[in-house]
Amino acid sequence: MPEECQLVDVAKTFPTLHIDLKYATADNITGHPIYREALCLLHPDATTALAKAISIATLAGLKLMVYDAYRPQQAQAQLWDACPNPEYVVDVAIGSNHSRGTAIDVTLMDEHDNLLDMGAGFDEMHDRSHPYHPSVPPQAQRNRLLLNAIMFGGGFVGISSEWWHFELPNAASYPLLDDRFDCFPLTHTSL
Repeated sequence: MPEECQLVDVAKTFPTLHIDLKYATADNITGHPIYREALCLLHPDATTALAKAISIATLAGLKLMVYDAYRPQQAQAQLWDACPNPEYVVDVAIGSNHSRGTAIDVTLMDEHDNLLDMGAGFDEMHDRSHPYHPSVPPQAQRNRLLLNAIMFGGGFVGISSEWWHFELPNAASYPLLDDRFDCFPLTHTSL
């Protein structure tokens, strides 16, 4: 796979998809915006899987909400600085599958655009974020299972520490990509 891979603009490809890029806002583990641009990009292979997942969600009367997709490596460095725990954040020296364009962070919404309860928030770096944690109430567990089924049906796999993270099964075999947009410097603070 060539380094020059053209990432797909998810917002343009799926104009009705709900997107709330958390790292373009202060609503994330760093407490400040990381992305200078709210661009939601994916590798073409992941875009194909996302299209299938969107169709499956629609069949169930649900919608996907995207929290993150492609992530510049400089953003990954900031997340590692904020949470240097390899259970939740991949060391930038290894490289995140987000930085390959092969991973996406999502949740589910109902037909009225209400987020489904997942029992833990996005970027909640705690064992409650693990997909099958016993402290998560049954309805939230069912919502997580539904999200897993939808994303699996699309062609993604989950990970053991974050209910919201999905990636292509061979995600790590794709090359790390050069940064496609700029990030705020690590010392940036919100007003």
